[in-house]
Amino acid sequence: MSTILISTRKGLFAAEASGGAYRVTRGHFIGDNVSIALADPRGGWYAALDHGHFGVKLHRSDDLGATWTEIAVPEYPKQPEGVVELNFWGKERKWATGLIWSLAPALDKDGALWAGTIPGGLFRSDDRGASWKINEALWFMPDRPKWNGGGKDDAGIHSICVDPRDPKHVAIGVSTAGVWRTRDAGLTWTQGADGMRAEYVPPEHARAGLSQDVHCLVQCAAQPTTWWVQHHNGIFRSTDDMATWTEITEAKPSVFGFPVAVDPKDGNTAWFMPAIKDEKRIPVDGKLVVSRTRDGGKTFDVLSKGLPDTFAYDLVYRHALALAPDGTLAFGSTTGNVFASSDRGESWSVVSNYLPPVHAVTFAS
Repeated sequence: MSTILISTRKGLFAAEASGGAYRVTRGHFIGDNVSIALADPRGGWYAALDHGHFGVKLHRSDDLGATWTEIAVPEYPKQPEGVVELNFWGKERKWATGLIWSLAPALDKDGALWAGTIPGGLFRSDDRGASWKINEALWFMPDRPKWNGGGKDDAGIHSICVDPRDPKHVAIGVSTAGVWRTRDAGLTWTQGADGMRAEYVPPEHARAGLSQDVHCLVQCAAQPTTWWVQHHNGIFRSTDDMATWTEITEAKPSVFGFPVAVDPKDGNTAWFMPAIKDEKRIPVDGKLVVSRTRDGGKTFDVLSKGLPDTFAYDLVYRHALALAPDGTLAFGSTTGNVFASSDRGESWSVVSNYLPPVHAVTFAS
């Protein structure tokens, strides 16, 4: 069984299996805000920290968390003299790293990494985080200043999918600017949100790619033409390699949520964490459940065995639901609860009820 890395508001925690159950055994960066962690399958753990007023930090461990080394942070280019960008709220958007929101291995070179940040920059490192370079083709595209924040003041790149067929093919999810894709390692980019809709903008903009508040984007490894998106508006699926998207409306008890996990061997199977959207953002009726489809979104199972069924107000963020290679599922919530399932979500066991608010969970070998 794999180790679960849990990124929280007050530290990075590791949960390990003992007697068939996961328990938290270690903590790192206790007291610090850990926004995201990555366990690179080629070696190395990475932890991104948000120190607020003191800025963003990035650390790497080469010994499974026994020791950590501070490495470089992605840095934006200098903002040209006289160039002022305003975000949706009318505040000035600074060309500076506000948050490392996503990390992913760049599979075309050993040790290479991608990082997605707020306010909307995509960065690449070819030396395990010792240095970073912004993807200029994306950052300097004419429409990029129109990207706007979803839950944050500024836009952010939260999903990075490296295509298993060709590592030069990379897709990103942006909140809020839809889905973008490159087929040449970032030299050029195209929008890939055809078929999505946004009900929170004027009707004439509802189908525009830049209007789409994508919460999470995932790709099926064994069926890479199949993609899933959890969107602010609901759930969308593509089976034609993102040429078009189809809205899924049958999910119960809600189509709103933040994360989605897809079975790497079966693109028809995916898991979601349903909630009430907008000003509420709590589980429906105070009952924490996981929804799962096994037929491409035609029907959904509502899975709740082992989860609290009353007065539970856990929200699960976009990075806080994960699937391990052995099929184990885990999720963490804003109330510090972490659960795991060894039977594809049919039943759940407690990992911890006492952690700080959880930003993200991921599995490490």
